[in-house]
Amino acid sequence: MPQKVSDSGGFGEAAAYSRAIRYGQHVAVSGTAALAEGHVLHLGDSYRQTQAAIELALAAAAELGAERADVVRTRLLLAPECDWKAAARAHAEAFAGVDPANTTYYVGALIPEGALVEVELDAAVDLA
Repeated sequence: MPQKVSDSGGFGEAAAYSRAIRYGQHVAVSGTAALAEGHVLHLGDSYRQTQAAIELALAAAAELGAERADVVRTRLLLAPECDWKAAARAHAEAFAGVDPANTTYYVGALIPEGALVEVELDAAVDLA
């Protein structure tokens, strides 16, 4: 039976998804923006939004037993106005030494308005 972490921003309930889910040793974290209590953090700052989104995604993974070292894949979804170099720098700082597979995309827009980046991640944890 999968374990789940609910989305606290209201989007999960509206769209029927979980912030994160674990099935066996696989942990998947949904696209995570830099939000607190429904408000975008660090408006206009690609670097700090990426840092915050990574921290939130890792916290959701940790609720299901995954640590930073367990992350095997990340995805950065960037709004057109996002500074990709700043987002990449935040990612490099967070995952140095882990070096997960990564894909970075520019997308047409993100929800909610003001979000510059969303972070997705997948992790593999030991079953022991």
